[in-house]
Amino acid sequence: MKDFASSIGNRIFVLLLAGIVVAIAATTWLASNERKSSLRELRYQHLAERIEQLVQAVDDIPAEQRAIVLQAAANFGFEANIVGDMNDAAGANASSGPVIDLLQARLGTERKIAVQRETECASPYRDGRLAEAPRRETCRVVYVSLHDHSLLRLRLHQPGEPPVLRGRGAPYGLQYIALFLLLIAMLAYLVARMATRPIRKLAQAAAELGRDIDHPPLPETGPTEIRQAAHAFNAMQARIRRQIQHRTHMLAAITHDLQTPLTRMRLRLEKVADPELQQKLIDDLGVMHGMVREGLDLARSMDSSEKIQALDIDSLLDSVCADAADAGQDVELEGNTRAFVMAQPGALRRCLTNLIDNACKYGQLARVSIALEQQRVAIRIRDRGPGIPESELESVFEPFYRLEVSRSRDTGGTGLGLTIALNIAENHQGSLKLRNLPEGGLEVLLELPAMPAGKPRAS
Repeated sequence: MKDFASSIGNRIFVLLLAGIVVAIAATTWLASNERKSSLRELRYQHLAERIEQLVQAVDDIPAEQRAIVLQAAANFGFEANIVGDMNDAAGANASSGPVIDLLQARLGTERKIAVQRETECASPYRDGRLAEAPRRETCRVVYVSLHDHSLLRLRLHQPGEPPVLRGRGAPYGLQYIALFLLLIAMLAYLVARMATRPIRKLAQAAAELGRDIDHPPLPETGPTEIRQAAHAFNAMQARIRRQIQHRTHMLAAITHDLQTPLTRMRLRLEKVADPELQQKLIDDLGVMHGMVREGLDLARSMDSSEKIQALDIDSLLDSVCADAADAGQDVELEGNTRAFVMAQPGALRRCLTNLIDNACKYGQLARVSIALEQQRVAIRIRDRGPGIPESELESVFEPFYRLEVSRSRDTGGTGLGLTIALNIAENHQGSLKLRNLPEGGLEVLLELPAMPAGKPRAS
């Protein structure tokens, strides 16, 4: 549930759906009340009309013939009879009311009218016809005075709920409500998807930018805000590309141009007469050559122009370990994944070579293992060295950073090896972590995303 609510698209969907449902519920309630009020008014009008017709029919005939008309009133849902005078209406409510007001308007104010409500009575009629079994319902008794001062008593059975709200109508109403809510949910989902599509495209473009700085720019189309965001993103990408290119070209040019004077210096050192001085100068020159080489490697690690393709990571790692063993290093490999990764072959080989060389240089040996863990290739390289202080496990990834214990010419490098490896790992959407082993030594963990099973193995 927390993951569902963390998505802005899901939040928009829920807010739209909840807002529409609340609005529909409120309007439905208001419309229902208005409908009930209108139906009530119509029932009162119809009731007053029928009473008026019956009163006029009874009022215009002799008293001895009224029984026939009153008997016929049963066909209209009335129980009608003559009760004498208004004294028989004791307890009736003669105050103002909807029915009384309508009858007074139709029959005239000179007539005496009273209404009495019976909370429960047995009705022998159903839908205007005589029913086989009487049913219990609310009744209204209306007293109307006639011209001869006799009192007409009418018992009226209250109409029930409208047919659409009873019987088989209710399930169909629920089906309509469910269908309506489904359509509203579909509409809210489409609106949420439309609102978040530009954000998803921007996030995807940012991820692609991390993998490939030369990725095509975003199309600057759509609403004004989206065009502005795409334009700003494209401008940022162009600036980052220029800065990286300038830095890479500058570093490559410096390191490349240094090789020529260094080569000339080495040739001239051959003429130095003092053998001890000559060897010291040659060693210093070798260190400088190493720095130039690693400077070039650092420049290449920041260059994303190499083509990305599907690689068999098991074969690549086996080849790197075999080359290290042939060079006299103590390297052993175990495990396999049968997985493929999307990578730049030269850059990834350089990353693995640097990590294994570091393990052999500072930890005497390299024990390499590979496994597939949750769709990520995990490559672990362990050594038997002194490890790294916990406070400096992150600092060693900084360029030209070296530990105090490795500053000698014999073991100390330029401090670029791990920086280059980290750059390459991040360019491949991977990660590089260090940890000290409890039994001693250092473990380097390189994780790379594996290609999904069944995906075409093509660049």
